Amino acid sequence: MTARIERVVTSGLVDIEGDEHKVENNTWIVGDDDEVIVIDPARDADKILEKVGDREVLAVICTHGLPDHVGAAIEVAARDEAVIAVHPKDKRLWRQTWEETWPDIEMEDEGLFSVADVELEVLSTPGVTPGGVSLYCEGLGAVFSGKTLLMDGPGKLGGEYPALADQLTSIGERLFTLPHETRVLPAHGEEGRIGDLEPEFDRWLSGSLTGAQEAEAAPPPLVDGTTASGIKLNLDE
Repeated sequence: MTARIERVVTSGLVDIEGDEHKVENNTWIVGDDDEVIVIDPARDADKILEKVGDREVLAVICTHGLPDHVGAAIEVAARDEAVIAVHPKDKRLWRQTWEETWPDIEMEDEGLFSVADVELEVLSTPGVTPGGVSLYCEGLGAVFSGKTLLMDGPGKLGGEYPALADQLTSIGERLFTLPHETRVLPAHGEEGRIGDLEPEFDRWLSGSLTGAQEAEAAPPPLVDGTTASGIKLNLDE
């Protein structure tokens, strides 16, 4: 296997309802010495393209449409006339940054992108945004989780969870069913592994993230004490 994963980190301010938040963003590059796919091109196209070098950019994939994650998409894609992919439910968010353009590809759940000798499978993981996705690369043992799942838990937007029940369902059904050794490569912060984060899931469901009221909105366990994802809950808690 020749494919590999590289990271570019950029930083800047994000305005959310009038409040500015300083954040660092991860842009992930997947490919080999000849071709790459760029995931979540944030802010600085020159820095990203410097990392890409003379390799051909086949596609630019946005795991969600928030401005700080799509800000360099047009410029990165334009160099090699690459296609840009966004989930259709995040097209409205995309247009907040790029008012006069539309993405080339509307991603669908279980869609596939090929680069070098690996494939990226689209996993629909809404929550932070309605069209949020993750990208699973079985060949490299990694999932690009966007803002759905970070190393300190489910991602937020301006310090809040826009749709926590949906987000927890996404994490339980689509991410925590992956092999435990799978690398989690998020849109912010450092990486981890599925097996490191999965033990926290029961605590998140119990209301530790935002309190009991939010926890009650999460999908209820089945009669045998499992969730829809098959993760056993402690019903004595």
